[in-house]
Amino acid sequence: MTGVVAVADVTVTTQAAESMPRNASAHADRRPPRKIARDMDFAYSPEQADLSAHLRNWMDAKVTKAQARAWEADEGNYPVRLWNLMTEQGLHAVGLPEEYGGAGSGVMDQMIVCRELSRNLGGLSFVWGVSSFCAKSVALYAQEVMKRELLPRLAAGEIRMSIAVTEPGGGTDLLGGMRTTASKVDGGWRINGQKIWSTGAKAADYLLVLARTDPHASKPSRGVTMFLIPNPAAGLQIEAIPKLGMRSMSSCSVFLDDVFVAEDHVIGEVNRGWYQMLPTLNNERIMIAAMCAGVMDAVLEDALEYMQHREAFGRPIGQFQALQHYIADIAMWRQQASLMTNHAAWLQETGQPCGTESMMAKVVATEHAGHATDLGIQILGGMGYAQETDMQRYWRDVRLFRIGPITSEMSRNSIAESFGLPRSF
Repeated sequence: MTGVVAVADVTVTTQAAESMPRNASAHADRRPPRKIARDMDFAYSPEQADLSAHLRNWMDAKVTKAQARAWEADEGNYPVRLWNLMTEQGLHAVGLPEEYGGAGSGVMDQMIVCRELSRNLGGLSFVWGVSSFCAKSVALYAQEVMKRELLPRLAAGEIRMSIAVTEPGGGTDLLGGMRTTASKVDGGWRINGQKIWSTGAKAADYLLVLARTDPHASKPSRGVTMFLIPNPAAGLQIEAIPKLGMRSMSSCSVFLDDVFVAEDHVIGEVNRGWYQMLPTLNNERIMIAAMCAGVMDAVLEDALEYMQHREAFGRPIGQFQALQHYIADIAMWRQQASLMTNHAAWLQETGQPCGTESMMAKVVATEHAGHATDLGIQILGGMGYAQETDMQRYWRDVRLFRIGPITSEMSRNSIAESFGLPRSF
């Protein structure tokens, strides 16, 4: 990633956030049309290059691929040791404001951390990522008393958070299918409903929950509110869902039966929760794209090592043209994903609209990662299918990302709509 591309007098066509489709956060940060002049430099700064190199060395010394396989094999048990290693390294402070105990770093640093973690951990990098995503909403929108209480503890790795937004009948139609409700009571709110696919919820100290607070709102995107629910809480039940990948990082069903939430645990404005969650969702998509770039780093690394040592027909298989083409394809896919991810991260870090770009990066990176991990298995042959190697783990982990947090199909709908086409759903 080198070179500087100058972009001058770029016209950005936007529309108001409240006119966006109910699920399409690509449009969340649209602003009135304007002209901007800017320089984009996708090379890492010296400090970022140092961060990347430091993390890579630390991972290879402390958080190896063999350890990742062992953690994943311990299905259902949260990898506390991995969380603690991240705490010792100060990673939970990345992306949080310095005044609340954070490292004061930006989205680009978050992206670098996510990519380097994913090279060895694959989907288990969510151990770091989930709390990081939630912390963004708390830092932006929580009441000051909650910021001062929770953010230093998040930065120090003392507490964990998880997002509980998706519902069993909703899926991609997040807002249209939302049935979880919050009713105002003396001193706070009572929440009833069910969430699904809440990653890390069983091990979380707080759940960031979206609930409908105005059943008569004029649009599905209005009348919903963010709440931070302590875990455990009376009426809160969490059950793990057995799944294909990321097996020790459980995804959960969350049942809310008249759960009380105090008034100071409302995050942001009442009835404006969807719009206030969107920066978190855009950030999540950028980080997922970074995860996929990191996984492609690992696929290339593992495949090249294998090709240089495995022999067939009297020579290393790295001499076979078909396999060389596979490597070339993986390298090109990784480069595309890297550039688009860096671009989206740069936009968000500099406060510019990034919804469409974050969704583009997520689609391209997740689909390329799926192809790359599949070819990685093919290169290793039978060993690629064996659990003693990592290719099958990479493949299982990245398969999820074409589905969540938003499907590739719905992302394409939203990207097309951002160019002025009518809504297709």
